[in-house]
Amino acid sequence: MTLPTLGDLDWRPAIDHPELLAVTTHAALVAWMVTEPAVRDVVGVAAIDPALADTAALVAAHRLPLGASVNCVLVAGTRDGVTRVAAAAVPADTRADVNHVIKRLLDVRKASFMHHEEAVAGSTMEYGGITPIGLPTDWRVLVDGRVPAIPAIIIGSGIRASKLILPGELLARLPGAEVVEALATSMPVS
Repeated sequence: MTLPTLGDLDWRPAIDHPELLAVTTHAALVAWMVTEPAVRDVVGVAAIDPALADTAALVAAHRLPLGASVNCVLVAGTRDGVTRVAAAAVPADTRADVNHVIKRLLDVRKASFMHHEEAVAGSTMEYGGITPIGLPTDWRVLVDGRVPAIPAIIIGSGIRASKLILPGELLARLPGAEVVEALATSMPVS
């Protein structure tokens, strides 16, 4: 297996570059390699300008296909006084179905995107770089059913100054991940 590449970024094996990852992301990759040795060979990281961490800016600046970008959004809801959190990994050209699918999966009356400060504090990652890899183990990780079919996805690394690349089907095998059909809806064309 070889490291996937896209665009004009300098992709390197992520496991060998902890300085380009959130501490929890690197620790999760190391732990994941125990059950999934391919992580060493097919999960890459590239340094980016933190000002380009948002999908639209990154895609435009580095000749990346929008269809390879996967966003990780954090959603929370409360039931019986207990906050339930899920990370939703959805293609960048879709929108996570918070009000129906995620709300039902969390089994809460109302689900909403986590506030900026809560997302950063709870994930111990930088806003704009949050990734499903390395989140608290009691948070659910939901992966849209389209993601496994994407040969190489680009997703956050836990910090704004880099991005990860890996096969979509590998993200679907992240420990604790749940693949959910129709987790996201297509965004209307404007």
